[in-house]
Amino acid sequence: MTEHRTLLACGEHAVLVDVGGLDEVLALARAVREAVATETPGFTDVVDIVPAATTVLVVVADGAGVAALRQALATLPAAESGDGAASDQVIEIPVRYDGPDLTDVSEITGLSVDEVIAAHTGTSWRVAFGGFAPGFAYLSWGDPRLAVPRRPEPRTSVPSGAVGLAGKFSAIYPRSSPGGWQLIGRTDVIVFDIARDPPALLQPGMAVRFVDVSGADDGH
Repeated sequence: MTEHRTLLACGEHAVLVDVGGLDEVLALARAVREAVATETPGFTDVVDIVPAATTVLVVVADGAGVAALRQALATLPAAESGDGAASDQVIEIPVRYDGPDLTDVSEITGLSVDEVIAAHTGTSWRVAFGGFAPGFAYLSWGDPRLAVPRRPEPRTSVPSGAVGLAGKFSAIYPRSSPGGWQLIGRTDVIVFDIARDPPALLQPGMAVRFVDVSGADDGH
């Protein structure tokens, strides 16, 4: 069976499918990828699949294929929700928990600093979608106690590798940029490298586990 979907035309080469939630997004995105891989009718012309918070954008190379794509999307069974929609791949991210907002997060959540770190590392997060900047992955399904608001005033510059929290998401800044997330740590992992295939390390559906290396002697 298919979940409730709203299909919207998006230009002449794409269909935007609104499914309402992150679990449904990942399930549909996986189903579309599988349909493309198996050359299912209606999906043979697909060149890009872009998941977001509540929608999946499916792009075809030839605008003539949009009608067939739309029909195929309307009846495509979604992949199993929850863990069934996730990739088998788990990425471990070593983090030094020394971020400038760590104490603020502790105060907002009512957790001690050690409990914040334990909550962040104790749950396997999952990549929901990418956005904001190349390689910036929105990680969800973490510990719900870590849901915190963005900073009242964004920073003009957040360093590459900063690990942050905002709303129900966690993320790693792939490059120095402005940002309003609550920064709790930093990592040396390169999450976006144009010379890598694919350039973004964290892809939708992947599981991500943060590892506390705050006590490591790294020369910093």
